[in-house]
Amino acid sequence: MALMGIKRTTFNKTEKSWILYDVGNSALFLLSSSIIPIYFNSLAAADPAVEDVAVGAWGAAETVASLVIALLMPILGSLADMEGMRKKFIMGCVLTGSIATVCMGFPNGWLAFLVAYVVSSIALNSSTVFYDALLVDATSEDRRDEVSSQGFAWGYVGSCIPFIACLLIVLNAGSLGISTKAAMNMSFFITAAWWVVFTIPLIKNVKQTSFKPKQPRALRSAVLGIGSTLRDIWNHKSIRYFILSYFFYIDGVHTIIRMSTSYGSNLGIEGTQLILALLVTQFVAWPSSIAYGKLGTKVGTKKMLLVGIAAYFCITLFASFFLRTATQFWILAICVGMFQGGIQALSRSEFSKLCPKEHANEYFGFFDIFGKYAAILGTGLVSVFTFATHNPSLGVLSIAIMFVIGFVIMLKVPDRL
Repeated sequence: MALMGIKRTTFNKTEKSWILYDVGNSALFLLSSSIIPIYFNSLAAADPAVEDVAVGAWGAAETVASLVIALLMPILGSLADMEGMRKKFIMGCVLTGSIATVCMGFPNGWLAFLVAYVVSSIALNSSTVFYDALLVDATSEDRRDEVSSQGFAWGYVGSCIPFIACLLIVLNAGSLGISTKAAMNMSFFITAAWWVVFTIPLIKNVKQTSFKPKQPRALRSAVLGIGSTLRDIWNHKSIRYFILSYFFYIDGVHTIIRMSTSYGSNLGIEGTQLILALLVTQFVAWPSSIAYGKLGTKVGTKKMLLVGIAAYFCITLFASFFLRTATQFWILAICVGMFQGGIQALSRSEFSKLCPKEHANEYFGFFDIFGKYAAILGTGLVSVFTFATHNPSLGVLSIAIMFVIGFVIMLKVPDRL
C-alpha cells in the first residue's frame, strides 16, 4: 500500500508497542472531550448555583489539573531520566489514573465528580510526558516523525472502539434496563481497562536505552537542576524559539480539545450530535495524522507546523463567529480532525530531536510545562470571559491571538527544522 505516492513504512516490534500506548490512553482523552463534559453538565444542572456557569466550572477544573502537572513535571521528569525509571513512572500514572477514572462513576454531586476527574486528568496527562520521552528509545531519529504520527493516528481510530461501546451503552441505557448513572459507571470501567491493557506491550517491549546515572540524592538534585536545564534550553536557539512558539499555538489546540463539547452544549447543540461529530473527528484524524507525518519528513517539519497553526487560527475564528448549529459543529469537527493529530505529533517528534536523549524526560517535562501553562492560559481565558460576560464565544475568540504569536515565533526557528 502507498500513501500519497510514498512507500509505506514497516514498523518493528518496539515501535509498534510504543504506538499501541497511544491507542490505550486516547480512549480516555476521547471520553474526556466528549461524554464526560456533557455528563458533568447534567450533574451541574441539578445545582442552581452553578447551572449558568457550568462551562466556567469545567474550565476551572481543567486549569487546576494543568497547573499541578506543570509544577510537577520538571522534577518528576528529571527523576524519570534515571536508569529504568521511565516505565515505572508510566505504570504509576496508569494505575492511579485508571482507578480515578472508575471512581468518577460513583459521585452524585458535581464537585466530587470534578475532584475525581482532576486526579484522572493529572495521571493521564503526566503519563504522556514519560511516554513521549520514550520515543527517543523506541526508534531512530530519522523515523520519529512517522512513528510519532502513527501513534496519534492509531490512537484516534483505536480509541473509537471502546468509545462506541460506551456510547451505545449510554444511549441505550433505558432499553438495557439500567440508569444513566449505571451506564456511565460501565463506560468509565471499560475505558480504564482499555488503557491498562494497551499499556502492557509498552512495558514489556520498549527498553529505556538512554538514561543518566542514578544519584544518591536524586530528588534534591532534580530540584537544584531545574535552573541549569532552563539555562540550557534558553541558550539553545532552536529549542528556545521552538518551545516559545509551542507555548502559544498549543494553547488553542488544547483549549479547543478540552472545551469543545462543553461549549457546544452551552450553545444548545444536542449532546448526541456533539458526540457523533467528535467521533467523525477521530476518523478524519487517522489518515490526516499519517499524511502529516509523511509530509513532515518530505517537505519539512517547520513548514507543516506553520500550516497547522494557520489552520487552527481559522478554526478558532469560525468557532467564535459562526458556530451556532449542529451542522456547523460537524464542519468544525472535520476541520479540527485534519490538523489536530498532525500538529501534536510533529511537535512531539521535533522536540525529541532537539533534546539530549539521556535527559529526554527532563526536557519533555519543560516541554509539557509550556503546553500545560498554555492550557491554563487558554482554559483560564475561556473561564474568566464566560464568568464575566456569560458569553462563551468571547472566551473562544480571546485565544485566537495565541496562534498569531505562535506563528510569528515559529518563523524564527532555524529552517533546518
